[in-house]
Amino acid sequence: MNPIVEVQGLWTQFGDHIVHKDLNLTVMPGEVVSLVGGSGSGKTTLMRQILGLETPARGMVKVFGIPLHGSSSQMVQKIRKRWGVLFQEGALYSALSVYDNIALPLRELRAFDEDFIHDMVMLKLDMVDIERRHAGKMPADLSGGMIKRIALARALVLEPELVFLDEPTAGLDPDRSESFVKLIRSLHQKLNLTVVMVTHDLDTLVSLSDKIAVLAEQKLIVYGSLREAIAVKHPFILNFFLGERGLRALSAVGGLLKPNLYEKN
Repeated sequence: MNPIVEVQGLWTQFGDHIVHKDLNLTVMPGEVVSLVGGSGSGKTTLMRQILGLETPARGMVKVFGIPLHGSSSQMVQKIRKRWGVLFQEGALYSALSVYDNIALPLRELRAFDEDFIHDMVMLKLDMVDIERRHAGKMPADLSGGMIKRIALARALVLEPELVFLDEPTAGLDPDRSESFVKLIRSLHQKLNLTVVMVTHDLDTLVSLSDKIAVLAEQKLIVYGSLREAIAVKHPFILNFFLGERGLRALSAVGGLLKPNLYEKN
């Protein structure tokens, strides 16, 4: 199998400030890869570069085997039709209804009639467990959980192969967060999606991730399974994964916790 996302020798620099130094990352089809790191580690910047929204100082980013930087705008636009993005806080257009927010990516293509668009919007509402009667509502009338689901419906409306999730459960209470994670897991399996996710929520991380990319000191200090990540002795990993909240989240994974491995000394 060929990688869906391939990052090679990536350097990110703003003036004299270096964010990433010679970073490499490969995402294979069907994987859920989570980017984690402390404040300023560059996890959101890395996602933006994979999305082609920022240009690295040097290095290469390929998506579906095509270099994003240096390819023609037509080629990049073609690639972007094959992915969907769930932005933090949903990023719905406040002046558009639920229906029109979801329909927007389809309308921008100017390739479908309104009957087809209507059917697709209703299908995606069903897919994210939002009743069709909410289609005419405005974002201001929605709960935080509904906004997340409708934003996910919009991200999926072009039936992408690759989905980017930026802090998907941020701002949700524990019950809504758990419900949304279950929805993402279900859709990942049903649609055979590849997912790249930025999150600081340990329960989300543990529940969804196949691989975890931990960013610190301008590089990936570990890229592998949850078991492999927590076995690395590094201050960020000790604080993030092996603090009280981390141990509580990890305890849900049978056989993962072992004495001695998790001593902070």
